[in-house]
Amino acid sequence: MVERFLKQTHFTSVEDYNEHLEFIIPEHFNFAYDVMDAWAEEAPDKLALLWTNDEGVERRTTFGELKVQTDQAAAYFQSLGIGKGDPVMLILKRRYEWWIAMLALHKLAAVVIPATHMLTKHDIIYRDTRASVKAIICVDDPYVMGEIEKALPESPTVEKIVVVGPTPQPLPVREGSSHPGGSLWHDWHAEIASAPAFTRPAEKNDNEDTMIMYFTSGTSGEPKMVAHDFLYAMGHLTTGVFWHNLHEGSLHLTVADTGWGKAVWGKFYGQWFAGATVFVFDHEKFEADSLLRQMEKYHVTSFCAPPTIYRFMIREDLSKYDLSSLEYCTTAGEALNPAVFDKFYEKTGIKMMEGFGQTETTMTLGTMPWMEPKPGSMGKPNGQYQVDLLKPDGTPCEDGEKGEIVVKVGEKKPVGLFKEYYRDPELTRQAWHDGYYFTGDMAWRDEDGYYWFEGRIDDVIKSSGYRIGPFEVESALMTHPAVVECAITGVPDDIRGMVVKATVVLGKEWKFKAGDALIKELQQHVKHVTAPYKYPRIIEFVDELPKTISGKIRRVEIRKKDNKSPLPSSPKGEVSQN
Repeated sequence: MVERFLKQTHFTSVEDYNEHLEFIIPEHFNFAYDVMDAWAEEAPDKLALLWTNDEGVERRTTFGELKVQTDQAAAYFQSLGIGKGDPVMLILKRRYEWWIAMLALHKLAAVVIPATHMLTKHDIIYRDTRASVKAIICVDDPYVMGEIEKALPESPTVEKIVVVGPTPQPLPVREGSSHPGGSLWHDWHAEIASAPAFTRPAEKNDNEDTMIMYFTSGTSGEPKMVAHDFLYAMGHLTTGVFWHNLHEGSLHLTVADTGWGKAVWGKFYGQWFAGATVFVFDHEKFEADSLLRQMEKYHVTSFCAPPTIYRFMIREDLSKYDLSSLEYCTTAGEALNPAVFDKFYEKTGIKMMEGFGQTETTMTLGTMPWMEPKPGSMGKPNGQYQVDLLKPDGTPCEDGEKGEIVVKVGEKKPVGLFKEYYRDPELTRQAWHDGYYFTGDMAWRDEDGYYWFEGRIDDVIKSSGYRIGPFEVESALMTHPAVVECAITGVPDDIRGMVVKATVVLGKEWKFKAGDALIKELQQHVKHVTAPYKYPRIIEFVDELPKTISGKIRRVEIRKKDNKSPLPSSPKGEVSQN
């Protein structure tokens, strides 16, 4: 399959990859037809999706069966009036139907808007109105359906709501609905069987048409609408085939909510380009033990998760689990602390291969199979992008200098880079100008060409004339055995401008020690691991950190809280605990 879309498919070095990576782009590329239906024709009995949940239900679906099911779903959506260019929001958790709905909507050239099940009424109204959502496909969940129902009076563009439940059941009725096609609410399982036969729409999508939109969960401000075209799917070929190092015998598990862009990074496009089997564990509450049991039971060969998940995994006794099937592990979503890399390698013998990208891109930087990973480094630029670091004055950084990660955009937009911030040309211009897309992320590059994450531009702390990146302090703290998670932020200070604060989650066995003695111990630890001026003058112990749905730490929430009631620090730099 990969041979259809790349001029060269095997690489032996970074130089070989960057020089010879070149896509073969069809005129009307559509992942659902050109990849998934092609697999159904070539290998109909090959396992495409292995789905299970925390109740022990299991579904094994071949490529041939996926074609039948997605054709049927596409016909059903057509019968509800959904077609080319119609925005459709999916709120389906990890339900099996999410994969069917995604492919079916691609076949109709509709615009898919994946969303988390934790949206509130306000969140739903914001998305409905900003994107003119025409239909919502949601899970049969009292909270989800309740918030949608509350949002409907202020969501005038919504014409249909399709509910995915375990069994047909009565659905809410919205009185006075004037929408064509009858009731506003529809039951997927009760109605789909009566859908007519599916035929591909005569009007094909263009490569530049919008295929998918994500509302970024962002660490600050209202979510942005990131619009991607149909070539975004092709951009993920390198994610699955090269970064994940997948092959037709792989069983790949990525831990990600389907409302987050990481789901299509690891549970959809790139994996199926490679002909791998996507493994899904549908669960309500994350527990490291349950996840490890599933990996053992189904003999998962390839695994990807944000560092947070690895942090919880390494606190388990991994010798209790048979992970001998595991061949390859990757991580992205937030910066990887070297301490986590080292502990996982010690316990499994597998080196985690880190990657970096954004909702606006596919994998931009990565540690590829032909590279030796440097713990904590994001790797080197993915050959489909021209990546550089720029200083605030717009000049390129030398090795060792900190700068903003940028993507060069020439006459032709790189495959995988977003189209625009939908309906926000000013925001698009702020991020994309002078021939570059400015990521807003800071990094430095070493003499071997590896990139090292520093943090978001807004997260950099300026204290007593020093610029301190939160990640470098977090990495130092994470090497102490008491620390499970931490977040570094700046707190206003009359003398220094800002001082470094650490918000720390302790391991269970350390919580009873929370106090001044442990605070001083953590301070001294940071002073020994990194430059002394970076140590946290304020340390606060908490039960959990505020995070986005994608698992990223929301430092902005910590800063807002501290600005309302700042924690004191004495002139001598002693710390206090809240």
